[in-house]
Amino acid sequence: MSKNIVILTGAGVSAESGLGTFRDAGGVWTKYDLNDVATPEGFARNPGRVHDFYNARRVNARKARANAAHAALARLEVEHQGQVLIVTQNVDNLHERAGSKAVWHMHGELFRALCAACEARWDAPDQMHLDDECPECRAKATRPDVVWFGEIPYRMDEIYERVLDADLFVSIGTSGSVYPAAGFVEIANGAGAHTMELNLEPSETATAFAESRLGKATEVVPNWVDEVLADTN
Repeated sequence: MSKNIVILTGAGVSAESGLGTFRDAGGVWTKYDLNDVATPEGFARNPGRVHDFYNARRVNARKARANAAHAALARLEVEHQGQVLIVTQNVDNLHERAGSKAVWHMHGELFRALCAACEARWDAPDQMHLDDECPECRAKATRPDVVWFGEIPYRMDEIYERVLDADLFVSIGTSGSVYPAAGFVEIANGAGAHTMELNLEPSETATAFAESRLGKATEVVPNWVDEVLADTN
């Protein structure tokens, strides 16, 4: 029985909720140059365009509903007789809306705002604008509290500690192409954890996992959770 479970989730876990992945044909990410909307340099060049992009993503995410995969992971946290931590690359809040409590957003949160001047954080309105003032320092330097390409993900030291302590490391719905998250499996392997990948198709790091299950997240994740809880209880 695995007492300490660390789960890495990526865009694939939210895809069936209507939130596209980076690789979806015709998806939102194919319509924008990531250098323009997901980098500090892009924000410096045209902050209005970046705000418009994230305002649209926020509206889309607000309409989305947590799916069976999110619900199964929330159930795992409640019923597993051990620790369960979700480390997510997603900026949506579908894990929380499904009931999960132990969720760390390594790439930030779409529904949070950040002051680039004083680093204050607060709940973001659905629509953010160039002239929004920081509630702490009053600077007009607000931005989405998301980690852009070239920036350091959040809570990395804590995440590494938890991956090293895990008995079971599971990656769900990730491409295995974005670091440092793509390297977690090797850390878990080195620490002696059992490693699993649950994905629609093999990721770029699929061969590093001891076990792999392929299929829709709404099918493979609930089935896996049922197995874990049957083993636990």
